[in-house]
Amino acid sequence: MPMLELDIERRFPGFHLRVRLAVHHELVVLFGHSGSGKSLTLRAIAGLLRPDRGRILIDGRPVFDAAAGVDLPPRLRRVGFVPQHYALFPHLTVRENIAFGLHGLPRHERERRVAELVALLGLVGLEGRRPPEISGGQAQRVALARALAPRPRLLLLDEPFSALDSAIRVTLRRELARLRRELDLTIVFVTHDLREAYNLADRIAVFDAGRVLQVDDREAVFHRPACRRVAELTEVRNIWRGVVTEATAEHVTVQTPRFALRAAAGPSQPGQRVDVCIRPERVILLRPERHPAEALRD
Repeated sequence: MPMLELDIERRFPGFHLRVRLAVHHELVVLFGHSGSGKSLTLRAIAGLLRPDRGRILIDGRPVFDAAAGVDLPPRLRRVGFVPQHYALFPHLTVRENIAFGLHGLPRHERERRVAELVALLGLVGLEGRRPPEISGGQAQRVALARALAPRPRLLLLDEPFSALDSAIRVTLRRELARLRRELDLTIVFVTHDLREAYNLADRIAVFDAGRVLQVDDREAVFHRPACRRVAELTEVRNIWRGVVTEATAEHVTVQTPRFALRAAAGPSQPGQRVDVCIRPERVILLRPERHPAEALRD
């Protein structure tokens, strides 16, 4: 059973969000350009945006169902949410920020949980400081600790590393991978950074103009895009329109206005119009005297 299932719609002036997605016990990246609907989707899952129609299930339990009138508040969804700019309380200490969502627990349990997370996130020695007194990377760790404090079933991260420099981003990506293993987390991660999506994801959901164009493992998204737009969004620069002229069990031949290309067999028929996409890293330049088979062996 998926940890998260959603099938929702929400209309805005000039924008229509329609998302259907299932997330299992994995890290799924919502990838796309700014304004494509990624953050809106995350806010709907967290309970901060009400869809016009549809439903959202977390661990098989409906937290939103427009037809049934179900709309659980964020605190009852058991979802950890880290917004893009962290939303830490500047007047509270690191310790108090982490403990903010634990008010229903006895004091000794709150203190024990905060101490666990301070140690886990490398925040020892910073407990008494306030957000203006710590670095961006430390603030990100505090935001993660606060989101993890109530032991959520699902962790939602909205562009969590976008405001940090590249060295800190690499470090925090490693820390996130470690946390995921140690805490056995299911994570939905929003980013417009292609490298970040590839490095982090088990699967990638490609967003464009309020739609999900493809949900697949990262190799499939990068090397077998579902449509021309996915290829463009994943920075394929070599794209030609063509027509299939031959299709056998072993290969397919496509004629473009500039050249003919033979490739491995795929789901296509002679006469079918297709887009030919070649990633630049798949191109090999050969000297005229060198045989292609020799280059492929190398």
